Amino acid sequence: MDLVFDERLSDSPFVETIWRSQSERASPFISMADNHSAMVISKSRGRTILTVRGPETKATIAQEAANVEYFGIRFKHGVFMPYMPAKMVIDRRDINLPEATSKSFWLNGSAWEFPDYENADTFVDCLIRDSLLVYEPIVEATLKGEPVDLSLRTVQRRFLQATGLSHNTLYQIERARYATTLLKQGTPILETVYQAGYFDQPHLTRSLKQFIGMTPMQVVDQDRRERLSFLYKTKHLTQNTIQSQLEKNHHIRVLTLEDAKKVPDELR
Repeated sequence: MDLVFDERLSDSPFVETIWRSQSERASPFISMADNHSAMVISKSRGRTILTVRGPETKATIAQEAANVEYFGIRFKHGVFMPYMPAKMVIDRRDINLPEATSKSFWLNGSAWEFPDYENADTFVDCLIRDSLLVYEPIVEATLKGEPVDLSLRTVQRRFLQATGLSHNTLYQIERARYATTLLKQGTPILETVYQAGYFDQPHLTRSLKQFIGMTPMQVVDQDRRERLSFLYKTKHLTQNTIQSQLEKNHHIRVLTLEDAKKVPDELR
């Protein structure tokens, strides 16, 4: 059985989803590629750890510890920590923030109380208030296919700084995860090829092997022993919306990174 978790929406415009899970036994699993940054809080044997995680660009084998409670805050595309940008923590180069007490941790020279599943939104609001969590609007504009009055090089640089990924890599990861969701919901392989925008079945197979760690047949196999990490409820991105932004050059207002240290008016 794949890893099981609870998931809820957030009131914060910076958060994609909030999830929680509990492990019962130590066992390996396949950690799928993911294009979001996150904070994960784990509790075991009276100790709490807050981990800052970045995107993962390929599937890897990971180990689930026994008897651990987890909850995570998965941030939206374009949301990042200036002091620990995605490029610092990409591909499982996770950072565990040092403990201050059994109930708090150190961040930017101050002790912060560990959040929990219920008060995660308030915790995120505090990070935003102190400019420890910021938003880069270029990312959302790119993903929505909205033109910006900046050079292609500038758009690519700011997109990479905020997400740790190129727009093409982000799209490929999202498409593979979307295809996996379709397959697990019972969508036939050839129909999945069409709905997820692959050229043909071999194209789908290569993508899933790289980003998911399984072939389409392995994903749908009810008797397989390998377990997959979490699949979240996210909207599917299309290559057309991403690419169209890079092909246009009309005028819209774009906030600078300095402005991005404050919550954009349209997100309040």
